[in-house]
Amino acid sequence: MVEPSCIETIVLQPTPFCNIACDYCYLPNRQDRSTMTLDTVQTVFERVFASGWAAPFLNVIWHAGEPLVLPPRYYRDAFERIARMLPPETGVRHAVQTNGMLISPDWCDLFLRYDVGVGVSIDGPRHLHDRHRRTRNGQGTFDRTLAGIRMLRERRVPFHVISVLSRDSLDDPDAYLDFYLAEGIDQVCFNVEESEGDHVSGLFARTDLLERFSDFLQRFWRGARQSGRFTFVREIDGLLPRILRPEGTEMSNEQVTPFSMLNVACNGDVSTFSPELLGLKDARYGDFIVGNVHRESLAAMRDSAAMRRMARDIAQGVEACREACPYFSVCGGGAPINKLTENGSFASARTRFCELTQIVPTDIILDTLERIDPASRFPPPPAPPSSIPPRATWHDPIA
Repeated sequence: MVEPSCIETIVLQPTPFCNIACDYCYLPNRQDRSTMTLDTVQTVFERVFASGWAAPFLNVIWHAGEPLVLPPRYYRDAFERIARMLPPETGVRHAVQTNGMLISPDWCDLFLRYDVGVGVSIDGPRHLHDRHRRTRNGQGTFDRTLAGIRMLRERRVPFHVISVLSRDSLDDPDAYLDFYLAEGIDQVCFNVEESEGDHVSGLFARTDLLERFSDFLQRFWRGARQSGRFTFVREIDGLLPRILRPEGTEMSNEQVTPFSMLNVACNGDVSTFSPELLGLKDARYGDFIVGNVHRESLAAMRDSAAMRRMARDIAQGVEACREACPYFSVCGGGAPINKLTENGSFASARTRFCELTQIVPTDIILDTLERIDPASRFPPPPAPPSSIPPRATWHDPIA
């Protein structure tokens, strides 16, 4: 039997539809205008609370496609329904990841009223952003995205940004630094364009990728620290608590733990482990669907054939990492989606993705610690800003 963890994160797909067409997006159904009904939202939480597996605090991330194509009133109704269902001992925080183009005063009011964490996807200055993040008719999206960011700042809505680094941008950290400083952006996450689903990244085949990314990150972080105006750089600050944690503290990785992340499609289909698996196809694992909230309890989903096969193979991959990788204590077993896409199997170890997101930043941090007195000169590990949901401390699939 698969042993479930506490459910800490619930990723809800309000719609698979996206209003733009980024050339590195892997999402297979981004033209599908289906919407998660409020009855489905309610049923998700009925199942969660009936299972007894809910953690004392739930992070609810509205994700995949562009969540803001649905109106603010949809989320007001959803948030209110969820609030009425919460047990007295359970807290909740909502978050959205958006391309920013549809942000309006009404959205800002909603974000502030319900303390919604907001992430905006913007790939740096115009000449870098518009190369890859375009409308369906090929027009750049920079102006509207930046207008959304400026409205968030004007309305004092906390937010972070996620920027995808591609072949064109890895050599120019100064362009990002100058852009963020000019726009008052102080909470930053980077994703290197990766291979996921059907999208194959040309960067991952380059032999100099790790060296280039290491140079980018070191130069950016040095400039960010010198400026004194950044509160959070995920690739460094997100790893510090993992590296500097008290001795004996167990490493957790919600991507490899059954039901730690509950990922729900707009029709109620449920997956777990890496949220990017939702919507992908693989006959070996029943297309990664373990059940549907309208038909099965979470206990029944736990015992499904798809869940048993995924849990078995992912656990084998975690053990492979534990045995072979000196960085295991930092990441706890990697990201199943990247193991499957890059290596062809959950039951595998190192990926390009883990080299970039775990190994390179860890080496930078450890090298820095060796050259300074951490007790007097290195800042204590910061907690992620409240606008950054836990999933973003790994990576975001649609940034």
